[in-house]
Amino acid sequence: MFTSGKAVRMERIMNRNTGKTVIVPMDHGVTVGPIDGLINLSAAVDMVAEGGANAVIGHLGLPKFGHRNYGRDVGLILHLSAASILSPKPNKKVLVNTVENALRVGADGVSIHINIGDENEAEMLRDFGKVVVECIYWGMPLIAMMYPRGPKIDDEKDVEHVKLAARIGAELGADFVKTNYTGDPESFARVVEGCPAPVLIAGGSKAGDKEMFEMIEGAMQVGAKGLSIGRNAFQHRTPSLFVKAACAIVHDGISAAEAMAMLEADQ
Repeated sequence: MFTSGKAVRMERIMNRNTGKTVIVPMDHGVTVGPIDGLINLSAAVDMVAEGGANAVIGHLGLPKFGHRNYGRDVGLILHLSAASILSPKPNKKVLVNTVENALRVGADGVSIHINIGDENEAEMLRDFGKVVVECIYWGMPLIAMMYPRGPKIDDEKDVEHVKLAARIGAELGADFVKTNYTGDPESFARVVEGCPAPVLIAGGSKAGDKEMFEMIEGAMQVGAKGLSIGRNAFQHRTPSLFVKAACAIVHDGISAAEAMAMLEADQ
């Protein structure tokens, strides 16, 4: 039976047995520069791959300077949009790459970042639509990072705002939607329920291990299909062990308490 290119690529960025994924984004170099944990891209990729991450996300510099160095393989998702914190409009993400070029460099998927509620939302949604059409043409999986951010947004984790952002991602054709965790399983269940596409939780700012594991457990309990966590993974004192424990919650269904015990036992 013939298998489509998209189906093959999807299996490279997710666990085929669980249908879930643990992704570590490493696109921060464009936004904030060479922060701790990402000074050496190759080392960062190797550590999270060792922990069992299904894929990493990065700009063109990742496959050019740091991806698949040695050790365990890991899926590559090329990030297509960018802006730096020095920009007068840091929330205005513009396209800096293409789906076709992602194929050329061996990427297994692509991702884009959309800020719903920003003054430049219209332009970002227009770019989103263009990328979706390209992804359909080339059979490329797409992760849409959908965040409520703008003048009308007082709380970026408000369930009503997150629900809308996630739904827009699904409506416009994303294969996975990454968005903010709303703080508890009950409210996040409404986000998952209202989003036809698989939902991944964002890690957000740096937090403690217990808090992160409880967030992951809560999201998985209500139907999330995985996570996309950056700083809390690659800036961890032992990135491979943190990712290993997070993977056990996502793919094996262990509890946050069990993940903590697993992390402490390995250190």
